[in-house]
Amino acid sequence: MALQISATNPEHPALLLELPWQTPLEQWSEEYLVPLPRGISRHVVRYARAGDEVIAVKELAERPALREYQLLRDLDRLAIPAVDALAVVTGRVDSAGQALEPVLITRHLGGSMPYRSMFETTLRPATMHRLMDALAVLLVRLHLAGFAWGDCSLSNTLFRRDAGAYAAYLVDAETGELHPRLSDGQRDYDLDLARVNISGELLDLEASGALHPSVDPIDFGTEICARYRRLWEELTRTSVYPAGKYHYIERRIRRLNDLGFDVAEMQIEHASNGDTVTFVPKVVDAGHHQRQLLRLTGLDAEENQARRLLNDLESWMATQDDYAPGDPLGARPEVLAHRWVREVFRPTVRAVPVELRGAMDPAEIYHELLEHRWFLSERAQHDIGLETAVEDYIATILPGARETLRPPAH
Repeated sequence: MALQISATNPEHPALLLELPWQTPLEQWSEEYLVPLPRGISRHVVRYARAGDEVIAVKELAERPALREYQLLRDLDRLAIPAVDALAVVTGRVDSAGQALEPVLITRHLGGSMPYRSMFETTLRPATMHRLMDALAVLLVRLHLAGFAWGDCSLSNTLFRRDAGAYAAYLVDAETGELHPRLSDGQRDYDLDLARVNISGELLDLEASGALHPSVDPIDFGTEICARYRRLWEELTRTSVYPAGKYHYIERRIRRLNDLGFDVAEMQIEHASNGDTVTFVPKVVDAGHHQRQLLRLTGLDAEENQARRLLNDLESWMATQDDYAPGDPLGARPEVLAHRWVREVFRPTVRAVPVELRGAMDPAEIYHELLEHRWFLSERAQHDIGLETAVEDYIATILPGARETLRPPAH
C-alpha cells in the first residue's frame, strides 16, 4: 500500500512528505524533533517541525486514527477548545517493507503545556485551583456540545494563559463520543472517570515528591466534580423571579459571563397571575468576544483576551473624530478597528523586545500591558500613557515573568 496523507489543508501534504515516515516514530532523529514537554500517553507521541508549523505526531492503529481525526474536526466545527487535526498518514512501511502504524497529526497549541508538566513544578495550591477551574469549564463545554470525553486526565489536557486566567484544551479524543445530547448518566460517568484519573495522577505526583504537601489527591479529584456541578447548575437551571425584578436577570447574565459563557437566548414567560417571570438561559461556549474581535480586527485571541482588547478598542474609538455610531457618514467600526490595530495594537506589542516575551502571544502581551497601565494609573491617581506603561513593564515586570513562564527542566 502506497503512503497516503489525508489532510485538512492542501498545503500540508507537501510539507509532511519531508518527514521520515519510513522510520518508527520513537526512532526519529533529533533533526526532525522539537523538544517540548509531553503528557503521559499510551501511544508514542513526538513533536516535530513541518515547514513553519510545530506538529504533534501520534502513532496508533488506522481505524482509531481516522476516528479521532474526524472527532477533532467535529469539535473544531462546534468551536470546542481542542487541538487542531491536520492529517492522518497511512500506508507507512520501513526500509525492510514491514508495515508501520499510521499516525495522527495535530497542530501544537502555541504557548501551551500539559497539566501534568505544570504540576511537576510544585505549583502553589491557589494556582492549582485555577487550573482545575479551567478543566471543569472544559468538561462543561464538552458536555453542553454532546461530547463524552471518556478519558479526561491531566495528561490529556493542555492549558495556556488567557488574560491572566487559564484556558484548557482537549488533546486526546480517541475515546470520545459525540451525541446530539448527553444524558445525566453519561455526564456522571464521564465526570467519575475524570475524578479517578485526576486523583490517580496526583497520587503519582505525590509519590514523586512533586505535589504540594497541602494538596490531598483524593479530595482534589472530588473537588473538581463539585466545581463542575456548580457550573453546570448555573448554566442550565431555570430561574423564577418576581415580576418587575429584571435586574435579577441582568445579574444572572453577568454571573454566566463571569464564568466564561455568553447567553445565546433566553425565554421570559409571565405567569397567568402576572407575578413571576421564568428565565431559561440557553448558553453557547465562551466565544462571543473572540468572534467579534476576529470579525473587526482579524486578531485571533482567547475569550478573556478578546473581551479586554475589545474594551480598549471601544474606548479608543470613542476618541476618534470620525467615530459617530448610527451616523451613515461616520467611519464604519471595521475601518476604525483596523486603524486601531495598525496605529495602537501592533506598535505597542512591537515595543516589547521579542527576546523578552517568553511564551506570551501578542494578544496576551497587550492584555498584560493594559493591566499594567491600569495599575500604574490607580497608584498615580491619574492616567498613565501606554508608552510609559510599556517602558515600566519591560523594566520591572518582564524579568520576573520570564522565570515563571519558563518550562520545567527535564
